Amino acid sequence: MSHHIVIGAGLAGAAAAYSLTARGEDVTVLERHTPANDRGSSHGSARIFRYAYPGRLYTELVVRSRELWTEVEAASGVELIAVTGAIDHGDVRHTAGLAEIFEAVGVDHEVLDPARAAERWPQFAFDTDVLWHPDAGVIDAETTVNTLLDLASATGRARVLRDWTVAEVTRRSEGGFRVTSATGEFVEGDRAIVAAGGWLPALLGDLGLPQSFLSALPRFEVRQEQAFHMPYRDADESGGPRTVWPTFIHKSSEIFTYGLPGGRDAGFTGQKLAQFNGGRVIDSALDQDGQITEEMRARMIDYAKRHLPGLVPEPYAETTCLFTNTPNEDFVIDEVDGLVVVSACSGHGAKFAPLLGEFAADLAMGTGEVPDRFRVGA
Repeated sequence: MSHHIVIGAGLAGAAAAYSLTARGEDVTVLERHTPANDRGSSHGSARIFRYAYPGRLYTELVVRSRELWTEVEAASGVELIAVTGAIDHGDVRHTAGLAEIFEAVGVDHEVLDPARAAERWPQFAFDTDVLWHPDAGVIDAETTVNTLLDLASATGRARVLRDWTVAEVTRRSEGGFRVTSATGEFVEGDRAIVAAGGWLPALLGDLGLPQSFLSALPRFEVRQEQAFHMPYRDADESGGPRTVWPTFIHKSSEIFTYGLPGGRDAGFTGQKLAQFNGGRVIDSALDQDGQITEEMRARMIDYAKRHLPGLVPEPYAETTCLFTNTPNEDFVIDEVDGLVVVSACSGHGAKFAPLLGEFAADLAMGTGEVPDRFRVGA
């Protein structure tokens, strides 16, 4: 049995703690604020769970991840993914290629022309074929983090230290790691997993990583994304939609947007939408200011007017969220000398949370395989 230190209590860190304790390992989770706090990338109740990817690997990994989500829901008795279905469209979304991957992997789907799609979803305006896959949905990220940590803690093998800012990770002469806080406290363990999200770029130089590993890492770019909740035009007495709204991705030569039912974050009374990677670039999570720009607000109002006739194009709630991007949008999941780095990058990691935890635990324990595509320098 080993003692593992997990840095970061977002989706990836919580999933790693859960996976490790399920294997009989001891874990200490270090969180600079509180789990799933709104200064990170795992807060709130609305993240997209979808299967559509232009490469087969990610779609296959979503299928594996969904099996693990089902196991977590069964173990906790908590619904973490609300099934809504998803639509993909736009002149550069290449729905035919996505459908080919679905066919090969065995994901239920349907391709509709714009007229048929408009009949089914009159709340959208379509000008290309539309790919529909009914098993997609919405992840409650905050509830997922807390559920995973609760399951880990219930084993008696996990503790979570809140308001614990990591300042340095050093290797002990006798083996293992010492993690020191900004106030001088420390935790020691045999293995360390760093799942720090938008804080990772600022932390990299303090992890004691070999220069060869640091040099092989891709460039991390942190963006402060902006999302807007707009009310349903056909709202019922509670403000919820009378028409079922799926999640969507609209990728055109003009703009790349996504949207989903806003869930608890905005009272279940509107659709959440945003421009993908439309937020300003910052050095790390330390530099975020949570500000919405007039330019982005105007852009999304204009988008809703032209493409989402089922919404009242007037935001009633707004939020920011951090995306930590790599140049090719791939994840970084690798281990060097007992330290595991997990960066579920580029705004699409939430759906893989329980699988990321499995990958991190596998690397920490020296078991299992992580796709070479995610390994540094592979």
